Amino acid sequence: MAKRNIITVKDTSIRTMSKDGVDYICITDIAKQRNPVDPNGVIANWMRNRNTIEYLGLWETLYNQNFNPLEFEGFRRNAGLNAFTLSPTQWITATNAIGLISQAGRYGGTYAISDIAFKFANWVSVEFELYLVKEFQRLKAEEQKAIGWSAKRELSKINYHIHTDAVRANLIPAEVDAYHSSLIYAEEADVLNVALFGMTAKEWRDANPDKKGNMRDYATINQLICLSNLENLNAVFIGDGIPQRERLKRLNQIAIKQMSVLEEVENRKLLK
Repeated sequence: MAKRNIITVKDTSIRTMSKDGVDYICITDIAKQRNPVDPNGVIANWMRNRNTIEYLGLWETLYNQNFNPLEFEGFRRNAGLNAFTLSPTQWITATNAIGLISQAGRYGGTYAISDIAFKFANWVSVEFELYLVKEFQRLKAEEQKAIGWSAKRELSKINYHIHTDAVRANLIPAEVDAYHSSLIYAEEADVLNVALFGMTAKEWRDANPDKKGNMRDYATINQLICLSNLENLNAVFIGDGIPQRERLKRLNQIAIKQMSVLEEVENRKLLK
């Protein structure tokens, strides 16, 4: 399933999508910068150009092992002639091209892989291309940050299982019922919550009634890194038989030190 986004370039909304890990940009939207009424006509004029056909053919030759060079040669011979016309759909069908995608329906339009989209944007307007590249790079940077956050959140969840295993092995008496087991798990989770966030899960819910999930879902990447470390350390402390009050004190001191270091590193990055 394709992942879709929208970026705004000079007050123009440009749709993007990522399909099978490959980024595409809607050149129909880009064409509206030149002709809002007939963007398909703009694309058709671009594709009549010999330089365009040669560029598309070279790109497909480099990246598409199923590209049909014979059909490409036919288009290249006729490109630029007064009677020559070529639509994205014709190009895709005849040459097995993958650099362009033509879609109908709700997300209809012609999409081009980012290399080709930037080339088309340059043909439409050099200035527009520069703004497009800048906004697209910003989008990809935000996506990478989100991926990093998700990875840290998953790491935190994995470490939570390590933590609960330590609780089960050392703090839950034999034959205890499920309800009371859950109370002990929640209590130990709150040891970490108080050490890092300064409040229990219930206190956070009471202070944020409109938010879904829990406080860890709204944590920063640095907080999630620290939380992962605290979960591992608490599991060790539990195994060593350290009382809960002492564990909380130690974990809080460690959290303060680690967060200070992480935030200092983050500030240094921003100043570079």
